[in-house]
Amino acid sequence: MGNITLTMVKPTAVEKGYTGKILEKITAGGFRIQAMKMFRMSKADAEKFYEVHKERPFYGELTAFMSSGPIVAAVLEKENAVKDYRKLIGATNPKDAEEGTIRKLYATDIQANAVHGSDSDENAEIEASFFFSKRERFNKDGNII
Repeated sequence: MGNITLTMVKPTAVEKGYTGKILEKITAGGFRIQAMKMFRMSKADAEKFYEVHKERPFYGELTAFMSSGPIVAAVLEKENAVKDYRKLIGATNPKDAEEGTIRKLYATDIQANAVHGSDSDENAEIEASFFFSKRERFNKDGNII
């Protein structure tokens, strides 16, 4: 573990046309894309994915937002992927994010904060498996993981 993380370009960022710029920033940051797809999560999928937050007051708004439009999900690979990606995306609240981070550049607010990033190596594996089977993930040589 430790070499992957999951990202999702959230609906508002996709709608505003930021996907390409965000992916460019990700690859410039030294991440390799193992798997990627664009789709729209159902409300049930969003509820399952964010189940860990079920008791939190923002759960309903979050799941409604994440199922409101297309997203781009990707498994990213790099040594220390979770830690490095969290640094690249910046603070959850874009007002607190450092200059040059993805959220500072492309987020609208704390909910529409442009991207999701796994918060631990364990969750990265769980989240990657939520969206991608092993046969949809490829190593640097183009072979299935």
